[in-house]
Amino acid sequence: MPDLRNSTPAPVLPINADEAILVRGVRVNNLKNIDVDIPHNQLVVLSGVSGSGKSSLAFDTLFAEGQRRYLESLSTYTRQFLDQLERPDVDTISGLPPTISIDQKTGSVRPRSTLATTTQIYDYLRLLYARAGQAHCPQCGVAVSRQTSQQIVDRILELEERRKVMILAPMVRGRKGQHRGVFEKISREGFVRARVNSEVIDAADPPELSRGKTHHIEAVVDRIIIKEGIRPRLQESVDLALSHGQGACLVSFRDGETWHDRLYSERFVCVECGESFAELEPRTFSFNSPYGACPECEGLGKVQADDADGKTSGDIDEQQVCKECNGSRLNPFARSVTFGGVRLHELTALSVAEASVVIGRIQKELHANAEYGSLTPEGRLAAERTLPEIASRLGFLEKVGLEYLSLDRTTQTLSGGEFQRARLAAGLGSGLTGVCYILDEPTVGLHARDSERLILVLEELREQGSSLIVVEHDEELMRRADYLIDIGPGAGTDGGEVVAAGTPDEVAAQADSATARFLRDGSPVATEDRRAIDHEHALSIYGARLHNLRDVDVEIPLGALVCVTGVSGSGKSSLFTQTLVPALKLAVAGKPISGPFERLEGVENFTRIVEIDQKPIGRSGRSNAATYTGLWNEIRKLYARTRDARLRGYKARRFSFNAREGRCDHCKGTGADRIEMQFLPDLFVTCPVCKGDRFNRQTLSIRFAGMNLADVLRLKVSDALQRFENVPKLHSLLQTLDDVGLGYLELGQSSLTLSGGEAQRIKLAGELTLTAHTPTLVLLDEPTTGLHPVETARLIATLQRLVEQGSSVVVIEHQLDVIAAADWVIDMGPEGGAGGGQLVAAGTPEEIAAITEGHTGTALRRHLARDDKIPPTKTTSPTS
Repeated sequence: MPDLRNSTPAPVLPINADEAILVRGVRVNNLKNIDVDIPHNQLVVLSGVSGSGKSSLAFDTLFAEGQRRYLESLSTYTRQFLDQLERPDVDTISGLPPTISIDQKTGSVRPRSTLATTTQIYDYLRLLYARAGQAHCPQCGVAVSRQTSQQIVDRILELEERRKVMILAPMVRGRKGQHRGVFEKISREGFVRARVNSEVIDAADPPELSRGKTHHIEAVVDRIIIKEGIRPRLQESVDLALSHGQGACLVSFRDGETWHDRLYSERFVCVECGESFAELEPRTFSFNSPYGACPECEGLGKVQADDADGKTSGDIDEQQVCKECNGSRLNPFARSVTFGGVRLHELTALSVAEASVVIGRIQKELHANAEYGSLTPEGRLAAERTLPEIASRLGFLEKVGLEYLSLDRTTQTLSGGEFQRARLAAGLGSGLTGVCYILDEPTVGLHARDSERLILVLEELREQGSSLIVVEHDEELMRRADYLIDIGPGAGTDGGEVVAAGTPDEVAAQADSATARFLRDGSPVATEDRRAIDHEHALSIYGARLHNLRDVDVEIPLGALVCVTGVSGSGKSSLFTQTLVPALKLAVAGKPISGPFERLEGVENFTRIVEIDQKPIGRSGRSNAATYTGLWNEIRKLYARTRDARLRGYKARRFSFNAREGRCDHCKGTGADRIEMQFLPDLFVTCPVCKGDRFNRQTLSIRFAGMNLADVLRLKVSDALQRFENVPKLHSLLQTLDDVGLGYLELGQSSLTLSGGEAQRIKLAGELTLTAHTPTLVLLDEPTTGLHPVETARLIATLQRLVEQGSSVVVIEHQLDVIAAADWVIDMGPEGGAGGGQLVAAGTPEEIAAITEGHTGTALRRHLARDDKIPPTKTTSPTS
């Protein structure tokens, strides 16, 4: 591996001061007082090895300053927190447009957030169905019609005689506020009593309502007892209630000690069964509102297994789906509304590509038929305005390669790359101009075929008048950039400088950095001698059929590095992480094997199944790479053995963030305070007591090699390697973290701030540190996330090391260097969604590259062509 520290910085090309973001004297994290000019309205890529300072410049400087300036424009309530926000350590930033960060954090933790809500498609759909939809009775399916006051009186008189009844005029239905003006209006119009949240009160002396809670307020029009001759009075009261209740009348009748409410309306009623319904509104279709949500699952679409049917079942998915709404999240009335012959929940259950076809069909029918579906003028206008917005956003989702996802897919289940591209599509749909988008590796999780489509989207954003700053390692995106800024030359203290800036060709010609050499010479990964594949000892799955899988049969060779490829949505994760791994875990645990497949063979070859995913390594700010890998335990023992610690009686426990006697009492060992911003993301500010050191003064007085624990936590892994080179066990653990490309990482960096790729590589390091090795299947999903091509070479060597230790390693990956270095490749596809779910081919990388079918073979053939390793072209797959 080349020595990055000896790279010679090239001269930075100047830019016209009126056409750029001018940044002077940046000293954030490892940035070394750098000056950099970033041109407006261009696609600018920040390159460099991991830890070189790219994110420090893009997110910790430019976005942080943009966010700070935005907060300054908000209310006094928000601005009171600004004195606690640290300004980026920079002399000046001029020409900075409003900034929008689209990073790799894996979406909302809320189960209510979906792809449709994230991209605002659902907002337009709710408006469309509220204004142009046709309601039906959930019981009998008959179209709902309006109800006259005479019909309402007839329904009330069906109650038995002597029944006590209140006639109410709805004034406020489920709205927040104190509503003083409403009570004044009720008294002014001659009503003596009102009902507030089901309690009758004196309208002239209303209670003080909580501003932040929702309330129901009605004027009490009349209180009667059902008896003969009451019709004239009842008719007058109902007419008065409808007049003041905007066409609605609420009837409350007593049954024993309980009052029951019935809402009648001049607008919607079923003519067959007489059931009344509220006016259609956008909130009728909101699963976040009690007016639209399924009452059983409260709008989540799923319930706990015991709540669903009270017993366990082999099919976990069926156990979790709410049986009341069948996973649609909506109540029966909302599910009954149709537009264009389609119900809203049916439309959102479709994939992006399928929904786009349906919306296109409805648009054509609407334009061809002046009386389409008996639409009112208001309904037609709503359809003509919302349908193009919906179609446009669906088109953007297709452009960023997400056409295979369903609109009701929860953001919890999206990968970091998928969620980032969804937000990118939302940015395209917003039509914003003059803003600066800051993106973190948008090509993560994309096949080479899909990367090209994403680049076209970024170029479209640029053409709309926006600036784009992209932190990226992808070769094609770097070459297509308008302007490339290479940060480095190394990581941590060896980085933080502008190595070169200019067009990609200019950077390649000027500099001698890892990026420049990559642009000039291509990949640094050498194809290793491949292991012989033993087909007698393999793990085989037959008839896999989850999601889009079409009875797939696959053989996974043992004792080899196996790479699973295919375009997004082709079925890779469905086959391996959602079908194979759960079944193997059951087998290893000695439980009956079950799942969406016919049979599984070869499970007896494993005693451990390790899934190294990109989920966070901890749930609190106290967890970090050192605690996860066991490194911190060794450091605590080391400090407990020092002379001062022994004299004071300090045990290893005292040096834990969780130990009350050793940690800072104010921040409880996190080093930061959380500030809840309500309508904005929470802010984290440095603890004012320990200044981010996490421990109290007594604990920090213990030193080893001149360092206290706070000093150790601030060390980069690469620096710690040198400081602890004479502590064998510590040095070995640190070396493993460095081997997986985390040399730049601070030992104490909170797990909450780690990217998915960093969390995954920490887990990989933890697996490598095991001293006892048993037959293990290790599955990794896109482990090259966040890695420069130079670091990818080191990761491949680490994966090969795992295989040499006796593990079978399966990697789901799009990165061509990893595919080329694998012993065996399994290619899924040929397309995503309904066009995928098949085994395209399986074989060595050279065999896959020789196949004309499939997108992977095409991309791999170009990649291997540099080394003249392409065998004669085949037209059929090496495996059937």
